[in-house]
This record gives sequence, structure tokens and C-alpha cells, in this order.
Amino acid sequence: MTSQGVSARAEAWAAHPSERGSRVFPCPTSRELSRRRDLSLGARMGNSALRAHVETAQKTGVFQLKDRGLTEFPSELQKLTSNLRTIDLSNNKIENLPPVVIGKFSLLKSLSLNNNKLTALPDELCNLKKLETLSLNNNQLRELPSTFGQLSALKTLSLSGNQLRALPPQLCSLRHLDVVDLSKNQIRSIPDIVGELQVIELNLNQNQIAQISVKISSCPRLKVLRLEENCLELSMLPQSILSDSQICLLAVEGNLFEIKKLRELEGYDKYMERFTATKKKFA
Repeated sequence: MTSQGVSARAEAWAAHPSERGSRVFPCPTSRELSRRRDLSLGARMGNSALRAHVETAQKTGVFQLKDRGLTEFPSELQKLTSNLRTIDLSNNKIENLPPVVIGKFSLLKSLSLNNNKLTALPDELCNLKKLETLSLNNNQLRELPSTFGQLSALKTLSLSGNQLRALPPQLCSLRHLDVVDLSKNQIRSIPDIVGELQVIELNLNQNQIAQISVKISSCPRLKVLRLEENCLELSMLPQSILSDSQICLLAVEGNLFEIKKLRELEGYDKYMERFTATKKKFA
């Protein structure tokens, strides 16, 4: 066959993949490409880089592996359940936590899993009796485990940007909880149980809150209440927050009333006294 004939046949073969017999290679979908990238990354991290992180964490008690596209909680951390005080796996693609492993980190004080794809938390997470800080912002959580109140050492809880539709009642069992961030969820009302919260700061910005129980004024330690960008009418904001609570910073901008109307309510002067005293204290 002449060189021209060979060239023409090659061009025809390239132009018509169906003529190649059974060896047809369809273009991979974007999902498949993403999966391949994750697997490739996982393979790379499974070698020297991940080993180096594990070895360092064994010495320091801190394991941090962010922005690596991880789809699973690293199984290598099973070796460090009695070493780690801090775990930060933020900005990955982790969908669940391994129940058997996660509750065994007996010294863990801080766990950060912001910006992942968690839809639920295992009950075993609540075995972390020394956990003080839990950050789960920007996941897909709809509720907390029924045993969440067993996290007796918890001081700071961040759940911004999830899919919670109600104030989790389990929080009322946490006696050392200082700061709770529930902003950017889908909470529509604050029930009577809120009066049992022991928190100092409660962030409920950017929800869908239209009703608030008067019991919120009974929170014994609540100093900062953030309710910006909700669906509150002024009549739905309990006046006792102004006159009879410990709250010294009330943020309510972006609701269905003008702030100047708030200043006309009975009790606003008492609120301003607390606000001013606190401002001077920290000046």
C-alpha cells in the first residue's frame, strides 16, 4: 500500500471511531473526571506526604490537612487516637465520619470540619469528653445526634451555613457552652426551651426567624444576641430582652422594622445602660 493510502486510511480511522471495532472510548463525564482527580490526590496523599503529616502529628498532637480534596476521614489517624488534641480537615469533600474511630480520640480538644459535605454526625462523636471547640460550618447537617448533650466540655460550637430548621434542644444540656453560631440556617422560631441555654453569645443571623419566645430573656449568661437579617416584626421581639435580660449587645438590623422604632420601646433605656457599661468596661 502506498504511503498516501496508509495516510488516508489513518485519517478515516480517526474520523470514525465506530469503525475501530469494540474499542470505543467515550469522553468521561465531569463527575468521573472529578472522581479521578480525588483518587489521584488520595493516592498522592497516601504516600510520603500523608505519612509526613501523621509523623508530625504524632509529635505535636496537631493534625491539619485542609484543601486536599479528601473524600474520606483519613484512616491513618486510627494510629493517633491517644495523641491528637487538634484535628482540622476543613475545605475537603468528606461526606461522613467513621463511627468506630471518631469517638476514640480521648484527648481531642478541637475538631474542625468546615466546608465539607457532612449530612449527619455519628453518635460516637459525643464520646469526646474533652472536646472544647467544634467547627462544622458550611456542611449539610439537618440535625444533631440525640446524644450531643454528652459533649460536657464543649465551649464553642459553630454550625453556620447548614440546614438546621430548629434550635437544637440538645444544646441546653451543655453547661459550659459559651458561644454558639447558628447563622445561615433555616431556623424559623425560637421555642421556650431557649431559656435553659447557658451560652454567653448566640448568633442567629440570616435565618428565617419570625417568632421568639419571651423565655430568651431568662438565659442566665446571655450577653450577646445576634438576630440580623431575619423575618422579625417589631411586635415579635420580646420587650423583656430590653428591660429584664442580661443582654448588653442586641443586633437586629435587617429585619422587618426600622431600628429607630426599637429605640422607642419601653425598656430601651435599660438596655442602653447595659450596653454603655459593657462598652466602657472593654474600652
